Amino acid sequence: MTARLAPRTALFLPASNPRAIEKARGLPADLVILDLEDAVKDADKAEARLAAVAAMAEGFGPRLAAIRLNGIGSGEHPRDLAAVASSAADFAVLPKAEGADEVARVAGVLGKPLLAMIETPLGVLAAAAIAAVPGVAGLIAGTNDLAAALRLPPSSGRAQMSVALQTIVLAARAGGVWALDGVFNRLDDAEGLAAECREGRALGFDGKSLIHPGQLAIAARAFGPSEAEIADARALIAAATGGAERYEGRMIEAMHVDQARALLERAADRTTTEHFGA
Repeated sequence: MTARLAPRTALFLPASNPRAIEKARGLPADLVILDLEDAVKDADKAEARLAAVAAMAEGFGPRLAAIRLNGIGSGEHPRDLAAVASSAADFAVLPKAEGADEVARVAGVLGKPLLAMIETPLGVLAAAAIAAVPGVAGLIAGTNDLAAALRLPPSSGRAQMSVALQTIVLAARAGGVWALDGVFNRLDDAEGLAAECREGRALGFDGKSLIHPGQLAIAARAFGPSEAEIADARALIAAATGGAERYEGRMIEAMHVDQARALLERAADRTTTEHFGA
């Protein structure tokens, strides 16, 4: 588990692309994830692994940084484990996590916080057990792979995955870890991205995984408290006197005060995008 506030934005980049890595050091991302898996050609895996370790040694300024391993069963997985374990990465990302035992083994070898990607039906059904594994810091919804595994038609929307997505959030909350929503594929659809981010926040996700720098600002705004929410939280805290009472036409109690304080903490989080000078 992790006490650190969750990132609103988690940007995936190919570890084989040095220009993208260098650019990421100036981007307003909360978490940069260098990918050794799907974004890297088989012929480039070894070079990408070396590049990811070197990039972590140089660091990403105030941004958190992670490396996504190749999956369990891949020939690259053991080499990735060894490299990432000895790297300066803040986190490791495990794709297609499907069982608590295998996740515990990986977390034990890495010796650093692990973000487990829930991308298959088995992963969804095991999500609560995975979130409870010591060393797991969060769950990431792998919506592309999950849609394929569920055999959803290409025209299907996210509503057809709503049970799976809510299960991931429930598991993360039960385990006290982060919950990050899946990627949005349509790079030129800003309105669609904003709508999906709002939906993700409404489901309870802390932030969103992203695949292009142009998506960062939209996701950061959507997953951060609005000015109206901040004002309401401050007013609620100021008005609360203890116990159940009426406030602005609704009943509030200690739970609502705690929620308001958590929202203000989120708004003041110094690791979030607007504090990176972007």
